[in-house]
Amino acid sequence: MIGVKTVVAKWYHGWLSLVRENMPKKTRIKLVFTLIWVMLSQHLLASENVIFRPDAGEMGVRKPTVQVFTLEQAVDYALTNNPDLQIAVERIKQAEARLGMALSAFYPQISARASYENSNNPAQVFAMIVAQRDFDANAMQNINSPGYRQNFRPEIIGTMSLFRGGQDYQKSKAAELGIDAAEFERSTIRNALVEAVTVTYYAYQAAQEAMKVAKDSIHAISSELKQTKLQYEAGTTLKSEVLSLDVKLAEATEAEIRAANAIELSKTSIASLLGLEHSAAFTVAAASRLSKPHLSASFDEMLAQALAGRPEVMAAARQAEISERELKAELGAYLPKADAYVSYGQNSQSPGFSGQKDNVTVGVAVEMNLFSGLNTKQRVSAAERKVKEMREVERKTRLAIEQEVKIAFLKLQESLARLHVAETSVRAAEEALRLVNEERRAGTATITRYIESEVARNKAQSGSIAAHYDALSAEIALKKAVGDWK
Repeated sequence: MIGVKTVVAKWYHGWLSLVRENMPKKTRIKLVFTLIWVMLSQHLLASENVIFRPDAGEMGVRKPTVQVFTLEQAVDYALTNNPDLQIAVERIKQAEARLGMALSAFYPQISARASYENSNNPAQVFAMIVAQRDFDANAMQNINSPGYRQNFRPEIIGTMSLFRGGQDYQKSKAAELGIDAAEFERSTIRNALVEAVTVTYYAYQAAQEAMKVAKDSIHAISSELKQTKLQYEAGTTLKSEVLSLDVKLAEATEAEIRAANAIELSKTSIASLLGLEHSAAFTVAAASRLSKPHLSASFDEMLAQALAGRPEVMAAARQAEISERELKAELGAYLPKADAYVSYGQNSQSPGFSGQKDNVTVGVAVEMNLFSGLNTKQRVSAAERKVKEMREVERKTRLAIEQEVKIAFLKLQESLARLHVAETSVRAAEEALRLVNEERRAGTATITRYIESEVARNKAQSGSIAAHYDALSAEIALKKAVGDWK
């Protein structure tokens, strides 16, 4: 059998002979260098892959970084990265910029201008001659037929508002109040964000506990179902016992599915609140020892604290004050306006500048609007309506906060009562399971009765955990209603 190297060598020599006979010498040299370059490139590439290729063991060890959040870390991260808070910060910056725009009215306005004119109008030409300092006797002789004349005028103009009916002052004060309102809106978002992150965190932990209870129930029921089937096959128990356990297993499996879905929904909500992509790798740390929720004050005390400290109330009050300032600014349109101005420039027939032909104009202008087609009246009427609207918005905000505090207060009372009942239920269920277990050992209780008692105990424990987290969530909602995190 002919070797592969022999075949390749014969093919190469035959190809080389064909090239020598049919290809010019220069072309053959270029082809040889090209082949050498290709071979060297392939060799270097192979060497680079061998040298710089990641180690297989190293690639297997590398894993994406997983962020783990406790409740405190989640709240801090949300306050730094939540898009709603970032939007609120940008709105504060916009309000500060609007204040700067309003204050600019108190500063002189300076502008530069250059103009060019060419005319044969006798009046304009005469003005150009005088402004250019070229007036003489010949100008008087040709005053009716001066011909065309051009005028270049570079100038600097300065103006300053002396009085505008108090409009500039009122607008600046409204802009200052706008910054306060934007700050209060940011506090509102912060207050709601802390509550949302905390409640969602508790919902995630409750779903995790529900998943554990469901898994324990499935494990216990599956074990008993396996033994009951063996007993049924041996003829020592009824088929109804097997069917009952099948039903219980289906219920426990359904509870596991609901808990798994609740976990994913809670995690998705946490990712959104923290400003994370839903595909980002993160997990939620297990809750430490849970605190005991309680009512720290009476409803009247909490309501007074909310009405005095909630940022929504203060933001609504600032909006009402802003509308009043805007009304005063519109009323200023009925008063006269006074402006001072100064202009420095030169007039000449050619571009350039000469100190001998410069002109300075200084003056004060007073203006008063006598009739604007009822525009001013309608603007004032609209501003008056806006004031009334903002006062009603402020009243509505107070009513809404009072309702929110009342609902949160009642829900916490209800949650605390449910938590007490749930804890009592857990103790009763555990005692019932203990007694049924003793009856089973004595042979007086059926398997179904035992499984029912165990499932009831698991449900009681799950209900107690859910009631505890519900009470914590209700406590957080009440703190948000009072405005603890503004």
